[in-house]
Parts: sequence; C-alpha cells; structure tokens
Amino acid sequence: MNFRQITAILFAPLFLGACESKQDAGMILGAIGGAVVGNAIGGEGAGEVAAIAIGTLAGAYIGSEIGKSLDRADRAAMERTTQQSLEHSPSGSRSSWVNPDSGNAGTVTPTNTYQKDDGQYCREYQQTVTVGGKEEEAYGTACRQPDGSWKIVGNRK
Repeated sequence: MNFRQITAILFAPLFLGACESKQDAGMILGAIGGAVVGNAIGGEGAGEVAAIAIGTLAGAYIGSEIGKSLDRADRAAMERTTQQSLEHSPSGSRSSWVNPDSGNAGTVTPTNTYQKDDGQYCREYQQTVTVGGKEEEAYGTACRQPDGSWKIVGNRK
C-alpha cells in the first residue's frame, strides 16, 4: 500500500462524518474504492495516475447511485440473498429479497456456473433492484473465495 492509499483510508472517516446523506457517503466510499482499484491496476507514472483518476470517478458515480437508492438494511438483504443464491441455488432459480421498511426489493438469479483454469468456481448472475417502483437490472460475475464467500468480480448493466 502506498502513501496515497493510506492517506485516503485514514481520512475517509472525516469525509464520511461531513456527509449529509447516504448518497454523499456512497460517493465518497466509491471514490476511495475506485482510487484503490485504479492504483492496483495502473502501471507506473502517467498510466498509474490515469488509472487512479478513472477509478475514482467511476467509483464515485457508482457509489453515489447506490447510496441514493439503497439504505444499509437494503444492501444487507441484497448481499445476504446474493451470497445464499450463489452458494445454493441452481442456475435459473430466482431468489428474492425485500425490505418491508423501505419497500425496496430485488432478485438474484444465477445463470451460469463454471470453473476457471486455476480451479476457482465462478457464477454469472442476473440481478434486479426495485426502488420507488423503478426497476434496474444488472448482470455480473462472482467467484467463490477460499473462505466460502462469493466475491463480485464484474458487474454490467
């Protein structure tokens, strides 16, 4: 970890304390996460700076969009359902979640399971999230980690 990453992580709580909404918090957390990912995939010099900048902007946008629509309970229900579905549901089987307090809901449907060359199992999935009557759909890929959890390795709309 380099100085920029450590500084971002150390100052994140200060920025989050100043946030007026979960959208602001999502934007800041997304920006920090995007910067860290950008730094990890960027090369040296200008390539590293460009990767960090692109990662920061993409992370901020994605974090802001998620933050303005889903609260902590929504995200917990979605994550729990996603983990259970990826671990136990056959491809094509839809699992649902709903937060009765917010009215937000969603589904997770594993669509394809495969094993990578290194032996790691991965699953593609379709996911919907309904917030305020508006449904968004996304597709992603998650791979099983050594501890048994599933880590999302790619998402697309």
